[in-house]
Amino acid sequence: MTQDELLVLIYKKDDKAFTHLYDMYSKSLFAVINVLVKNREEAEDVLQDVFVKIWKNIDSYHESKGRFYTWILNIARNTSIDKLRSKNFNNSQKNLSSDNFVHLLDDSNKLVNKIDTIGIQEFVKKLKPKCIQIIDLLFFKGYTQQEASEELEIPLGTVKTHNRNCINDLRNYLKV
Repeated sequence: MTQDELLVLIYKKDDKAFTHLYDMYSKSLFAVINVLVKNREEAEDVLQDVFVKIWKNIDSYHESKGRFYTWILNIARNTSIDKLRSKNFNNSQKNLSSDNFVHLLDDSNKLVNKIDTIGIQEFVKKLKPKCIQIIDLLFFKGYTQQEASEELEIPLGTVKTHNRNCINDLRNYLKV
C-alpha cells in the first residue's frame, strides 16, 4: 500500500488503515521516541499515544505544508518531549534502581544501531561539529532552544541561526 492510498483510508477512518499505518511507521517512530525517553516501557506508551494522536488529528495534516512522515515524526518528538517534561515521569525517574541504569545503557547502544540503519546518523556525521552538537541536543535529546543555549553557553539567537543553517545543510545532504 502506498502512502497516498493509506492517507485516503485514514481520512475515511477505515479500520484497516490504522493497522497499515502502524505497520509502516511504528519501528522508525519507536526508535526516535526511545532515544528521547530512554525507557522502553515509557517509549511504548508514548508510541501508543502518538498513533492515537495521528489518527485523531489527521485532518490537521496538509500535504502542502510538508511530508506525511515529517508530520508524524514531529508528533512523536513532541509527545516524547511532553512525556519527559511531565511531573509523573520526572518523579518516576527519581526512584530508579541502579539495575535500570544498566538496562538503559544496553538499550541505548542497540538504539544507536537502529538509528544508523535508517541512515540519519551518517548524514548528521557529515555536518560541521557545531551542527552535530546542536542537532543532537535539539532533536535527539529533546532540548529546547533555550536549554541548548544554556548548555552550549552561546546566545539563544545564535542557537536559532545555527539550527536553521544546520537543518538546511542536512536537507542538502538528503536532497529534500
